[in-house]
Amino acid sequence: MSKPLDRLTLLHTFVRIVDAGSISAAAKDLGITQPSASRHLAELEERLKSQLVRRNTHGLALTESGAELLKDARAMLDAWETLKEKHTNTEQTIQGKLKVIAPVALGQVHLARILAKFQLDYPLVSVNWELEDRAIRFSEIGCDCWIKVGPVPDDTLVVKKLGSVERILVASKGFVDKRGMPKNLSQVKTYDAIGLSPFEGGNIPLSNTRGKTVYLKPALKTTTNNIFALKELVMMGLGMAVMPKWFIDDELSNKQLINLLPKWQAPALDVHIAYLPARYQPLRLRAFTQLIINEFSCIPGFR
Repeated sequence: MSKPLDRLTLLHTFVRIVDAGSISAAAKDLGITQPSASRHLAELEERLKSQLVRRNTHGLALTESGAELLKDARAMLDAWETLKEKHTNTEQTIQGKLKVIAPVALGQVHLARILAKFQLDYPLVSVNWELEDRAIRFSEIGCDCWIKVGPVPDDTLVVKKLGSVERILVASKGFVDKRGMPKNLSQVKTYDAIGLSPFEGGNIPLSNTRGKTVYLKPALKTTTNNIFALKELVMMGLGMAVMPKWFIDDELSNKQLINLLPKWQAPALDVHIAYLPARYQPLRLRAFTQLIINEFSCIPGFR
């Protein structure tokens, strides 16, 4: 009879199967055979007396029990890594793996520079840097840190505000030459618009320095969830759009993009960093989050 596997090994295999999307891919990641990974899963299901995953035409899907276990398994593995680091690493060397979810535009530009600084300071840390603007399920995807534009819908996490981004209504010079620079709000309401989901759609709130707020409801030509595509469509003269000022500073300076209503702004969006509570934080996560917090204030275009 084979020796029973320890519980952390079983949980680790289960989490890797979920993350990899298949037993064979998880086995490859773990450096074990596919039959061994299958045996780990089967033994875990036997110990818990519950089916955790089921196969379908797309691969593997979590059962309700599996989805509930996944969150607890990640928390337990995180706690073990933190404990192991605390009690076996007397020199407090910062090392290991770190998975970060960051917004697409910021993650490609300013935050990537902070990431590079972090990895130069801590060369023993391996970072999985994923860019995503949409909301995620933190526990399901197994990340250590989430940087998000807008609110973080997860009350199990520690959430800190990094800053706010100023946003304005812009259009290309060609669009303005064709339609004219708006003389009032009524005129700009007739312009076609491009929407960035999940923020503004066909209803754009604008406020002036006196605190007055109005809502524009222009016709939407296109909606997209990608800010780089949004800028390209605006630059080509397809319509106006609300865009973060930091992202289009160069285009505003060289008059490729025009601020249509200089006295009005769209609501600022807060940028947050979210991570696990202190008891689950390894040294590498603490070092990374502290660097992001320290460096974010130096990014131009944020307050």
